[in-house]
Amino acid sequence: MIKKKDKQPKANILVVDDEKSMRESMAMLLSENYNVKLAKSGKEAIEVVRNQPIDLVLLDIRLPEIDGIEVLKLIKGHDDSIEVIMVTAVIMVKKAVEAIRIGAYDYITKPFDIEALQEQVEKVLEKRQLQQQNISLKQLIEQDYQFEKIVGKSKEIREVFRVIDDVAKSNATILITGESGTGKELVARAIHNRSPRKDRLFVAVNCAAIPEALLESELFGHERGSFTGATQRQIGKFEIAGGGTLFLDEIGNMPLAMQAKLLRAIQEREIERIGAGYTTPVDVRIIAATNSDLRSAIKKYKFREDLYYRLNVIPIHLPPLRQRQEDIPLLANYFLDKYNRNLGKKIKGFSKEVMTLLERYDWPGNIRELENLVERLVVLNKGQQITAEHLPHEIKGDQAAPAKERDVDLYKAVQRFEAEFIKRALDKAGGRKGHAAKMLGIHRNTLINLEKKLGLE
Repeated sequence: MIKKKDKQPKANILVVDDEKSMRESMAMLLSENYNVKLAKSGKEAIEVVRNQPIDLVLLDIRLPEIDGIEVLKLIKGHDDSIEVIMVTAVIMVKKAVEAIRIGAYDYITKPFDIEALQEQVEKVLEKRQLQQQNISLKQLIEQDYQFEKIVGKSKEIREVFRVIDDVAKSNATILITGESGTGKELVARAIHNRSPRKDRLFVAVNCAAIPEALLESELFGHERGSFTGATQRQIGKFEIAGGGTLFLDEIGNMPLAMQAKLLRAIQEREIERIGAGYTTPVDVRIIAATNSDLRSAIKKYKFREDLYYRLNVIPIHLPPLRQRQEDIPLLANYFLDKYNRNLGKKIKGFSKEVMTLLERYDWPGNIRELENLVERLVVLNKGQQITAEHLPHEIKGDQAAPAKERDVDLYKAVQRFEAEFIKRALDKAGGRKGHAAKMLGIHRNTLINLEKKLGLE
């Protein structure tokens, strides 16, 4: 017998069947863990759904007056979030499959296995609860953050904000590119939260973290007995994300065989569970992300060119943190406030020297590296300010060694060389910063920040 958590409110289940014995049997099986309501006809079922909160309907296909398929349409028309499991005799399985295409979650056949029924009911109610929690979470996020937790004021990140707003209301497929740690999933979530799909699920799948043999089942699902170890039916991420957004992270690591199946699912807007023998329509928005060069992968025959163009309808590129130097103080203080709250600390800020070093560092791990550093500094710091002594050697650079141990002040020598090099570039470019930056192989904003730091303004 399946036990429910004590403090969770009981879900409301409506059993619709014209046979009294069947209604009473289901009520007896389910009433211990759920609030069970009964209806003997389609007309009565619609009346209950319109006047009472219902989470799940167990709906017989063969009903007097209005058959189960029509009742299903009326239920979904009233409230599409109500889940429906069709109950049918074996001879009517074909009609049950039709019901799944219309919007039913699944079907069971009479006579049914008690444990299988209980398992199926619990699974569908868990999915519904997850959807409801997701809706509540999205409402909180909208109140607290303008662009999720994406922080910045640089020209580069403001352009990303603009694109997010422009594309959110469409259903177009999006490909987000950028180095690891630049915030690709945050951007995907921001798009979802501004879209008409925001009340449905945002489902993330890391294509690099799932073994190749399991990825198809993870995305499309499988039927019981379809392969060794498939002891029960599994719903794939495409169906779980129905009506919402499916985020495929590290898409460049997807095996070629799966790329072909993904392409078909996107084009046809339908999937086939392993072992099902029929297709199921799906309505999801696809957002993919990668830190690899897909064009290069195409030339090496590691990524399908047709899939690339299907995903790259709207490209969004996230700049690395080294090209957003003016955002580093904002991000550092944002993470400082976050970990002060989380850890109960009251650190007031960073010393001027620390902030200069943070702005000068290249951040190969991008925003993720900065956040991890700030968390570590907050955990280990016992004072009221973060000073240079708390920084790791790779950020302090040559300043990690005491001055008296240095025969030559390498830091100052490097600064002098940088200043002279930048002056020559500016002279050659006739003072035009954009041209000088191209000659130096850096971003224009980086050049401006270096001028400030070196006193060249």
